[in-house]
Amino acid sequence: MTTPATGPGAPGPGRDAPDTPRPGTGGNGTGETSGSDGAPVLADAAPAARVRRFWAARRVPAAVLAALVLGGAGLLLYDVAAVRADRQAMAWRRELADGLATRPLDDTWVVVGAAVAAVLGVWLLVLAATPGLREILPMRREHADVRAGLDREAAALALRDRAMEVSGVQSIRVRVRRSKAAVKAVSHFRDLDEVRADVESVLATGVEELGLAHPPAVTVRVARPPRKG
Repeated sequence: MTTPATGPGAPGPGRDAPDTPRPGTGGNGTGETSGSDGAPVLADAAPAARVRRFWAARRVPAAVLAALVLGGAGLLLYDVAAVRADRQAMAWRRELADGLATRPLDDTWVVVGAAVAAVLGVWLLVLAATPGLREILPMRREHADVRAGLDREAAALALRDRAMEVSGVQSIRVRVRRSKAAVKAVSHFRDLDEVRADVESVLATGVEELGLAHPPAVTVRVARPPRKG
């Protein structure tokens, strides 16, 4: 025997049936689709954005270079204007002009000056082409318009706190780099291999929970404390 549906939502005489889902809306009219377990799933999920390192502002090198260029250009312009006003050129410019005209290219000071200029030029090119901010580790981007970073010391502190929870660990030192995390633990009891396995397992979970875009590879070393006396 079938019991008819009753209540305010049940269809009946003089009442329309519930709206049927429109094609292309995934069954709820909101742009979502239902998975195999019935949970709503977004139909058009935004692709994960590529995570890049943070770029440093390079304020100090830029300020130093700008000050040197501005000072040199201003001094040279002043000397040129003074010569045009029928005044004698500065001694440094006369000596520089005479040295450039008379010194051979294989002179020691010429080679040293060229080497210094080349090193400074390469240094500036490296600063311009590299991101910098090595102390900040980029985190995974859950949203395309939000970027987050984690300081390396903070990451090392979080991993150290997690590793200290392992039984048998007396002290631990963690050093986090861009691609590696070096862990040195001291265990005063338990087998060293067991402690190492537990520390590696805990740190693997800890690294995953940090949410870094490029998780570092963890290397663990466990030793006994040094004997006193």
